[in-house]
Amino acid sequence: MVQHRWIPFVGTALVVCLSAPSQAAGTLDKIKASGTIALGYREASIPFSYTGQDRQPWGYSVDLCTHVAAALVKQLGLDELQLQWVPVTPETRIDKVKSGAIDLECGSTTSSLSRMEEVDFSLPIFVDGGSYLSPWAAGIKSLKDLAGKRIAVAAGTTTERTLAEALRENRVGAELVKVSDHQQGINAMIKGNVVAYASDRALLIGLALDSGNQDSWALGNEIFSYEPYALMLRRDDADFRLVVNRELARLSRSGEIYAIHERWFGVLAKPGPTLQSVYFLNGLPE
Repeated sequence: MVQHRWIPFVGTALVVCLSAPSQAAGTLDKIKASGTIALGYREASIPFSYTGQDRQPWGYSVDLCTHVAAALVKQLGLDELQLQWVPVTPETRIDKVKSGAIDLECGSTTSSLSRMEEVDFSLPIFVDGGSYLSPWAAGIKSLKDLAGKRIAVAAGTTTERTLAEALRENRVGAELVKVSDHQQGINAMIKGNVVAYASDRALLIGLALDSGNQDSWALGNEIFSYEPYALMLRRDDADFRLVVNRELARLSRSGEIYAIHERWFGVLAKPGPTLQSVYFLNGLPE
């Protein structure tokens, strides 16, 4: 767990507390009683959710969650709200939501029907698709070039399943090497243990840029999946989900969501037509 910086836009201070969360009848009741919200974050999902050089959580999804926290301060009439940041991985994130270890997951998680059997999701916050990154020198230009090769993929992700399906549909025989997170996948590629790392396209671009050696990498041309990201929360808690969605809708209606997008993706690209449509549809009226 790490401490988060002071959040200036919350009228009253948002500080960090390291006390463990406890389950209550409802998330809003729990937050109001404890004055604390537990937020899950990823340590290497650049630019959505990651640990910065100051060891604090940063990223697009982290920004959205701090806006939700600010909305909770007003909604619950709190003087302050303590943010408890809890690191999660693809394999632990759902269990930590279900157990109450975190109240809201601020990462790069795809909202899917199968996951809705266990957890709930906010309005969509981003739309992406699965692809792969490989060393430029490897000459990987299509999925078929991966035949007979080893490909790293994070265990417990939708990419693990959709990549296997894409390889099967294209009759490509390749070995999938499961890793625990993005950085482990990139490290395996750098060491030559695998020839490619598969994940969502925006994450791969962020990882390449963060490496400081982006000219050495090649991004696959194919997009083999549809990945609508959302903030993850516990099931059967409509009141808390409404607070989360109300803030996301406000950000879309006001246009603030575009400034947040520019902050984290401006170096990569402007929102495409699909993401613009998501932002437009999220702008639900009060």
